[in-house]
Amino acid sequence: MYETNYHRASSIDDAVAQFAKGTDSKFLSGGQTLLPVMKQRLAAPSDVIDVAKIKDMIGIDVSGDTVTIKAATTHYDVAQSEAVQKAIPALAHLASMIGDPAVRHRGTIGGSLANNDPAADYPAAVLALGATVKTNKRSISAEDFFKGLFTTALEDGEMITAVSFPVPAKAGYAKMRHPASRFALTGVFVAKTKAGDVRVAATGASQSGVMRVAPIEQALKANWAAAALDAVMIPANGLLADIHGSAAYRANLVKVMGQRAVTAAG
Repeated sequence: MYETNYHRASSIDDAVAQFAKGTDSKFLSGGQTLLPVMKQRLAAPSDVIDVAKIKDMIGIDVSGDTVTIKAATTHYDVAQSEAVQKAIPALAHLASMIGDPAVRHRGTIGGSLANNDPAADYPAAVLALGATVKTNKRSISAEDFFKGLFTTALEDGEMITAVSFPVPAKAGYAKMRHPASRFALTGVFVAKTKAGDVRVAATGASQSGVMRVAPIEQALKANWAAAALDAVMIPANGLLADIHGSAAYRANLVKVMGQRAVTAAG
C-alpha cells in the first residue's frame, strides 16, 4: 500500500472540503472495495476521506411511500431494519445476502453504489425500484446514475448522501451466488409499482453492468406469475462470458432468477 493521508470527516461539508484539498482524493465508507485495491497497489489516493462516522449519513427513514437509506448505513442495518422489512421486504432480503457477516457489518449502500461493481446487489434494487440517488450536490434518477462498469454519473468531489426508494406494491430478489465472494453471478430484482408498472433489473449478467430486462417486464405486465416467464427468451448478446459461465448460461440465469424473484414477491 502506498503512503496516503487519512482524514475522518466530521460532517458532509467537512468531507467535501477535505476532498478538495487533496491532489487525488477518495471517499472511504465501508472500505470493502477501496482498501483491497489499495493493498494491491491498484489505487494510490493522495488522501482518503472517511465518511463512515458522519451522523447525518447514517440511518433509515420511512415516510409515506418512500424509504430513505442514508449512504453510510451498513448492509447489516438495512437487513435488520424492521421498517425496511415491512415497507420493502425484498430490499432487506437483498442486503442480508451481501457477502458474509464481516462484509455486511462494514459495507455500506453508498459505497456499493458509488463503486458500481457489475456484480453488486444494490444496483439491481435501485434500478428496478426506480430509486433516486441523492448527493451533496443534487438528486440523480436511477436511470441516469449508472453509466457502465464501475462508472456512474458522480462527478469529482461529489458523494452519495442517501438513496430514496419508492415503496412498491410487490418486489422480490433472487441471485445465484458465487460460492466464495457471494457476489451475484446473476441476480434479478423484480418490482411492481403501486401504479401497476413493472420494472425488472439484473446484475452480474451484462458486460455493461446493471441492466433492465425488457422481455421479463413485458411478460409480467401481462401476467404477474413465475409461469409467465416459461416462454421468455433472454438474448445472450452483450452478456458476460467468463470462467464462471458463458453468456448463454447467464441468459438462462436471468430467466430462472427472475422466476424465483417473482415467486418470492408473491
